[in-house]
Amino acid sequence: MTRSTALHTDRYELTMLDAGLRDGTAQRRCVFEVFGRRLSGGRRFGVVAGTGRLLDAIRDFRFGDDELRYLRDNRIVDATTLDFLEGYRFTGSITGYREGEIYFPGSPLLTIEGTFAEAVILETLALSVLNFDSAVATAAARMSVAAGDRPLAEMGSRRAGEESAVAAARAAYIAGFSATSNLEAGRRWGVPTMGTAAHAWTLLHDSEEDAFRSQIAAVGTDTTLLIDTYDIPEGVRTAVRVAGTELGGVRIDSGDLPIVAGEVRALLDELGATGTRITVTSDLDEYAIAALA
Repeated sequence: MTRSTALHTDRYELTMLDAGLRDGTAQRRCVFEVFGRRLSGGRRFGVVAGTGRLLDAIRDFRFGDDELRYLRDNRIVDATTLDFLEGYRFTGSITGYREGEIYFPGSPLLTIEGTFAEAVILETLALSVLNFDSAVATAAARMSVAAGDRPLAEMGSRRAGEESAVAAARAAYIAGFSATSNLEAGRRWGVPTMGTAAHAWTLLHDSEEDAFRSQIAAVGTDTTLLIDTYDIPEGVRTAVRVAGTELGGVRIDSGDLPIVAGEVRALLDELGATGTRITVTSDLDEYAIAALA
């Protein structure tokens, strides 16, 4: 059963509706514009994301028995407004940028036209979705530009709320990331998924070598081995010794990443693993990614 999005709004949206139905202004035609006033972090442009999610949320913006009961029990609106909300369907028009397009401050990302009654109660939902998704996409676009041809994967689920993590993975993919670690984003939105292994996997085993051997036995030599649990150079040597020079990749998650990555690349090449990929993970932004070039 689809979950209603009708209460993903602020109380004052409904109390304004309530008053508008009383004084007769609720049916006046209105135009609402969603726009960014400014861009943070010295950014010169933003990237639009979230429109598709918002349209799905508006489709599910229905006041069922549970939502109406909550409004009635808490005396948020009167009986006339409850009757209006019971039959609520948005019948106006929505226009705006396509997802992935850039925007500049003051330019309307989305325009919603309709009666005050049917449009105003979408305000909070529209701002909530577009603010978050466009912020993520804008940051992701800058990282994509900095990365150039190198692939980027979104792995930030543990730094966000569970539903925000899914939305963030989608927004990053729109802005140029190639994959996410979040499986729900893969299921719901078709974003390609990827993953390596955690330090807990290495610590689980009696030795780093045992952990590497078990991982390769399970998923093959094209896997990515996490080499910084203990000593990074020794981890590289162990990885190549266990998997051979056809090892798919190694991952670094700590240290001065540009310097460490260069040292790991040199060591891999010295050991004959010239085709082994290096994956770098940590708190990366566009500046850290540019420094890895």
